[in-house]
Amino acid sequence: MSPEMQRFKRTLHEHARRQGHAVALWGDDSQMDYATLCTEVELRQQRLRDEHIGVLALALDNGIEAMLWDLAALFEGVCCVILPAFFSPAQRRHCLEQSQAERVLAEPVFDTELQAAGYQRNGAFWRRDFDEPGRLLPGTAKLTFTSGTTGTPKGVCLSADSLLRVAYELEQASRPVAPGHHLALLPLAILLENLGCYAALYAGAMLSLPSQKTLGIQGASGIDPARLFGCLAARRPQSLILVPQLLLMLVMATEQQAFDPRTLRFAAVGGARTSQELLQRAQRLGLPVFEGYGLSECASVVCLNRPQAQRAGSVGRPLPHVEVRLADDGEVLIKGSTLLGYLGEPPHQGPWWPSGDLGEFDAEGFLYLRGRKKHQFVTSFGRNVSPEWVEAELTQGGEIAQAFVYGEALPLNHALLWPIRPECSDQTLELAVAKANAALPDYARIHRWTRLEQPFSAANGMLTANGRPRREAILEHYRALLTEPVLSEESPS
Repeated sequence: MSPEMQRFKRTLHEHARRQGHAVALWGDDSQMDYATLCTEVELRQQRLRDEHIGVLALALDNGIEAMLWDLAALFEGVCCVILPAFFSPAQRRHCLEQSQAERVLAEPVFDTELQAAGYQRNGAFWRRDFDEPGRLLPGTAKLTFTSGTTGTPKGVCLSADSLLRVAYELEQASRPVAPGHHLALLPLAILLENLGCYAALYAGAMLSLPSQKTLGIQGASGIDPARLFGCLAARRPQSLILVPQLLLMLVMATEQQAFDPRTLRFAAVGGARTSQELLQRAQRLGLPVFEGYGLSECASVVCLNRPQAQRAGSVGRPLPHVEVRLADDGEVLIKGSTLLGYLGEPPHQGPWWPSGDLGEFDAEGFLYLRGRKKHQFVTSFGRNVSPEWVEAELTQGGEIAQAFVYGEALPLNHALLWPIRPECSDQTLELAVAKANAALPDYARIHRWTRLEQPFSAANGMLTANGRPRREAILEHYRALLTEPVLSEESPS
């Protein structure tokens, strides 16, 4: 057993010994204490041993069972693949085929899908045998699939040591405010949330795992605010992990007195760029929000703002388990807790991982991100612009739901916009653009914009299954509009 695994397992058993009756897991309708958690995990380890398998896939909604099986696979040395409900059936099937998952535990809604993929029900498990040799890299504890900018998910092989070291450092980062109750808002298939749950267990905290249905969350972006904030009001969590859109909803609910922030001690936000205006709104409301940065290839979190070590506009300092430096062109390079490699490809060689992100450090070691290296465009005036940076400013103001910015070799940057509310007027959109422009340098400002006739979605091929823009597809579809000649080639004032 690896050193990090030994530390995590020892910590859980110490919690069971010292506070055995304290609540460890809280599902939809039941709770489980630390003593029972350790017993139930060991029972599931034995069941995995009886199955003689190497790869277990979980297609379970958030809940006590999902967490118990996740821990059992981790401690038993069985590779765990958590299938995102927000993936398409074709993407989930791709994940099963590529991972060669011999057993699957799934919600009933996936029965037909699993049968079509060649699985047969065998007790609690869905079973399938694979004849070809396995494609996993040795030492893979968790296989996380990221769809990136294409429709085909790519498997990232991660070791137990990498995963648990990140979880340990997350717990250490939040320790000054000692959150005693973490609620998982995001699906466990999101690696950041998965490790946030481990961090809560490291701390001996109560871990709330309401189902996505109970939270009012459907797919990658469907949210019922009344259900969500009703659940938060009932459970009163002290820590949360948020993506920018959830933070925006939390801020708006707090402003409307639909959410009481006083019980919240630590809210980490990541997954995409978060605008400074939104973070400042959160700060004014007393929301303890800490922006961070990470990527699947480095077992999630790399940098994090934390209590008593926070800088506005930055994603924080690197956590102690990693080193971060910048290449000559500003690309962020990371050493520590890097992936074993991609599924089906040779192992990753060398200590440093090229993130593809552009950044810079201040004198105190805080990292500031400047966008994706491959998405950066250059205007006809020779100015480099990261579209994600501008898009984040546009979409965090409360009026614009989706934005796509383009300006390659053009004198004027053009934005495609979809409003949050259908009744939003063009005048309101114009004011929202002006507000975002006020926070941007002149070369990054939006000078022209077009209101979309329909939103970007996975169905029309403009979004990945987990909600990220498919930039090449959007550009191809709207190329004529985005690149049409402008009346003046002068620099906008």
